[in-house]
Amino acid sequence: MRLGQRSESALLAVRARHYVVSLATIALLACGQREKLPEAERSAAPTTPAPVARAELVPAPATEQRGAAPATAHPVDALPGRKPGTPDPAAPSGKPTGDPNGQAPPPAAATPAPKLVTVQRQRQMMGTIIQMTSVGVPDERAGPVLEAALDEMKRLEGLLSEWKPDSDVSKVNDNAGVAPVHVGPELRDNIRVGLQVARWSDGAFDLSWAALRGLYLFQPGQERVPTDAELKEKLPFVNYRDILLDDKLETVFLKRKGMQLGLGGIAKGYALEKAANILRDRGLENYMIFGGGQVLVNGHKGDRAWRVGVQHPRLNDYFGFVEASSGSIATSGDYEHAFTRDGKRWHHIIDLKTGRPVQHTASVTVVSESAFYADAIDTALFIMGAKKALKKLATAPGPKAEVLIVDSDMRIHMSPGMHDKLILRATLTDGKLPMTEEH
Repeated sequence: MRLGQRSESALLAVRARHYVVSLATIALLACGQREKLPEAERSAAPTTPAPVARAELVPAPATEQRGAAPATAHPVDALPGRKPGTPDPAAPSGKPTGDPNGQAPPPAAATPAPKLVTVQRQRQMMGTIIQMTSVGVPDERAGPVLEAALDEMKRLEGLLSEWKPDSDVSKVNDNAGVAPVHVGPELRDNIRVGLQVARWSDGAFDLSWAALRGLYLFQPGQERVPTDAELKEKLPFVNYRDILLDDKLETVFLKRKGMQLGLGGIAKGYALEKAANILRDRGLENYMIFGGGQVLVNGHKGDRAWRVGVQHPRLNDYFGFVEASSGSIATSGDYEHAFTRDGKRWHHIIDLKTGRPVQHTASVTVVSESAFYADAIDTALFIMGAKKALKKLATAPGPKAEVLIVDSDMRIHMSPGMHDKLILRATLTDGKLPMTEEH
């Protein structure tokens, strides 16, 4: 689970540095005190996590081979982990070439491509910046629809964030060990799916991770690591089996005092799907929703599918991308909220059996039909590690998903279907990513 406790402004400040949409946190250049704490706290900060949807990927351009370094770089539309609008590192720099004196060569005659009608709206919520992009529909039509979708995500944040004192989640937490709480369908949906993923992953994903909230801090200058004694005191309260959902009575109950719910690893995916439903139902066909480490797309950007980059866990660059015409891509990375102390990397994705950050995985990217399920599954797979994750993926709840894993040695592991989706733009050596930029 992802951990993290901060003030909303502190959280957003930290997220801003990684907002370059990275594919270990996912990439599409178009268009927290709440961090992905031990996946657990993806839901912590004044924001709620959301669901993920699967992407149906189109064939790679004829000039490229999937699984091989392309001859030419293709700028991406989004790079999870990067702030919207941050320049793509692979995009042309504009620096004159071809003349040692720095003079630009004469411009080649070319027919300018027709300008795309692009409309964007964005808001700060859920511990990040949510940006929505519509293509092909004028502002007077697309703008109000994008605003309505953002309104829905804001409404869901108010219900699902443990940082909102009047939210359904906070009411459940306040009554832990006391009494069941009547809650709305939105929280029940998240609990139901969260428990499915928890059972499947044997607790690698666990909505009760929030009992550890505040033990780790990742803000620069305020870094904190809990003692073994502190973890020993809090870990017994992390147990998804003690989260009781009663759909008939419409209640949720935490069996023991000291337990806490945190939806940071699942609510954003849920919210993305609900927002996408509004866009689709109101007539938008070509759009992208970017939410930090998760992207949801539909249709095309002009004459091609949306391109989502995959962030290199150790470089300010992406090593590959997928082209998606529908669905969601979700990434969890050990670089999103992290610091190094005594040669060890401390980050927000926590193994809830030990209470310590996972050391065997650097990033996980999931492509799925559902943003809701992808949001939760990427965390579980990260904690499992490559070998177990690839074995368990076939039985994961929700629509069929594909996964790309980068382990701590920078070695790439993929499910069979991901081989057909990923277009590499880096040369692997013995299956490992390069540790220096190639362009």
